[in-house]
Amino acid sequence: MLAKVNSSAVVGLDAVLVEVEVDIASQGLPSFTIVGLPDKAVEESRERVRSAIKNSGADFPAKRITVNLAPADLPKEGPSYDLPIALGILIASGQIETDITDAIFMGELSLDGRLRHTNGVLPQALLAKEKNLKRIFLPSINAKEAAILTGIKIYPLNTLSELFFHLKQEKIITPLKHLNLKDCFSNETFEFDMSEVKGQEGAKRALEIAAAGNHNILLKGPPGAGKTLLARTLPSILPTLTLQEALEVTKIYSISGLLDKKALIVTRPFRSPHHTTSHIGLIGGGTTPRPGEISLAHRGVLFLDEFPEFPRHVLETLRQPVEDGIVTISRSAGRVNFPAKFMLVAAQNPCPCGFFGNPTKNCKCNLNQILRYQRRVSGPMLDRIDIHIDVPAVKVEKLHSHDADSIEKSITIRKRVQKARDVQTKRFKDAQITSNSEMGNKEIRKFCILDENCIKLLQLAVLKMNLSARSYNRTIKLARTIADLEGLNKINPTHIAEALQYRPRNDNI
Repeated sequence: MLAKVNSSAVVGLDAVLVEVEVDIASQGLPSFTIVGLPDKAVEESRERVRSAIKNSGADFPAKRITVNLAPADLPKEGPSYDLPIALGILIASGQIETDITDAIFMGELSLDGRLRHTNGVLPQALLAKEKNLKRIFLPSINAKEAAILTGIKIYPLNTLSELFFHLKQEKIITPLKHLNLKDCFSNETFEFDMSEVKGQEGAKRALEIAAAGNHNILLKGPPGAGKTLLARTLPSILPTLTLQEALEVTKIYSISGLLDKKALIVTRPFRSPHHTTSHIGLIGGGTTPRPGEISLAHRGVLFLDEFPEFPRHVLETLRQPVEDGIVTISRSAGRVNFPAKFMLVAAQNPCPCGFFGNPTKNCKCNLNQILRYQRRVSGPMLDRIDIHIDVPAVKVEKLHSHDADSIEKSITIRKRVQKARDVQTKRFKDAQITSNSEMGNKEIRKFCILDENCIKLLQLAVLKMNLSARSYNRTIKLARTIADLEGLNKINPTHIAEALQYRPRNDNI
């Protein structure tokens, strides 16, 4: 007898429908074969399925069993096919008679028939809704992840026997209630607040501009000046994720197995990889391509502390994703695209000892050491960073100040940032971008109209500061964000002047 069960495979960030065909032959020696390009985890499902069926009180047929995972040319990975294979065997052996053409099944089985956590549930649930399937059967530990979708019934399973009795109409499983997305977004919390940062008003202003337009920023200063604290407070002033952005981020974390029982990620990601991270860890890849740190930071912040300590070849791999907002990983078996629209926040010292240019502490580095340290990051990489800001050492009187009323909290700054980002969302409603930093030449010409005074100032800056064409455009985009923060439609010379202040200056060594 032949049985067919719907399942799915995750390719990149999307899921593809997989039909699990199970045939039990009446003739031939007992065997259990799985075909359809299964990997090692799928092949080992034979023993898991055999034990799970027996320990669930059902009969495992001692016949010739053939399982085909179609389409046959698509590689099948992971243990999520355990449940559909076990169900297919129960149906093909005549132990269950039911119509499951409108359902999709996924889940890893333990030897006693319990279902374990499975990665990539959200992309598979989205596929089921897209294919107009009516029911999803999955491990109960993953149920909340799919419950954010409406228009489809979610059946949480703890054991294989629960599914067995449900399909036989003996013990009906109650579908899970769909989650209220407003309740998810109301639980947003942050570990750090801008009010905790003493002094550094210039750096706070730069971070506000960066958050408003999603601009990359480099914090440069001596040890202990507060660069890391400033970076970690940045998520608290970033605008709220839209539902579409939250789904994008949740899909990435779902296939990476990093959701930690959350139904939906509602806070913008903050990723801070160590400088010993490999380029595959940062960009993504592997034999089976998986998202790297830049994709895990999608719609959030990628913080690279001790920027020059990262190997140069690792930093150079960031150049294309920073520019395009997407990373393409090519392998012999195919090509996968991962989104990577993140805000790059980098921090570095001015020299190896950290005190070059410090008015109170002497630098112990010689000229060659300073030059070698500052040249570890290439010019093209620095050119892609919109804001370069010096973070000086905090004065003692600032540290002992108790005037909390004069220090703005993150919620106050965030309101201004959200207002500016709302303007950009409305501005780019007909485009495929969401913030000023993503503007191309076409959008710059349309939305960044400059008067004669602005053009003259920019021309002078090109001559005096040796701005590249990329820096020229990035200055205009930064000025557009500064104007948005002030609620102005027109870019003024003052906005251009402030934007130029954030371009890197050559240190006189």
